[in-house]
Amino acid sequence: MISVREAVANEMDFIRNQRVEAYEEHSKSIPEGHWKLLKQAISSDSDVSVGVEVLVAEFDGEIVGSVVLCPENTDAYKGLADMSEFPEIRMLAVAQSARNRGVASALIAECIRRAKVKGSKSIGLHTADFMKNAIRLYERIGFERIPQLDFEPANDGIIVKAYRLSIA
Repeated sequence: MISVREAVANEMDFIRNQRVEAYEEHSKSIPEGHWKLLKQAISSDSDVSVGVEVLVAEFDGEIVGSVVLCPENTDAYKGLADMSEFPEIRMLAVAQSARNRGVASALIAECIRRAKVKGSKSIGLHTADFMKNAIRLYERIGFERIPQLDFEPANDGIIVKAYRLSIA
């Protein structure tokens, strides 16, 4: 059974390394400069800010995935995107060995639950076309595109697309 909880400080290096390993599959399908920016973002300490929650999914006592939940009005993308008026799911990552077991869905469900508890009416995220499996999952859950919050971080034609889910 998958359980989701808040990460503790001594797990952060492991979580960041696991993120890079999870995203590494995309390194061959995107320009090198874009991969470098993405790798830098997911392995940085940007997940340690006031109000930001890092959640982990455990299976049999092992961390098999993680996600970051940023509160509303957070500069989650360091000036690259407008700040959203709703919480944002970031850096969702699942270990290769734990894929297709509901780990990502459990992490997203916990983010949605936490946003509802705080009174949010919606929750958002950003992703790119090269993350095809993630987009299928988000759309299946009911996330809808909000193109006015898209951005292009590396000036390489790859648009990071915004999505939002109404949770009212």
